[in-house]
Amino acid sequence: MPDVTVYSTPTCPWCERAKAFLKENNIQYSEVNVAADQKALQHMVDKSGQMGVPVIEIDGQFIVGFDKNAMKKALKLN
Repeated sequence: MPDVTVYSTPTCPWCERAKAFLKENNIQYSEVNVAADQKALQHMVDKSGQMGVPVIEIDGQFIVGFDKNAMKKALKLN
């Protein structure tokens, strides 16, 4: 099972789509609310170079935005 983290905010519609995609594909993930956790926000920015959400980390690979094709590839889904 891949290690998946979704960096998001409560009001982000693209974050909801990313999480729905993961749920539809039975992928377990942890969610980090970067609006409430400044340390996590800084980690996300340091690793991805991005301030916008969603940022999805899959086994150490960062995907910026809801990029379904990149997520499928990183998760090895057909």
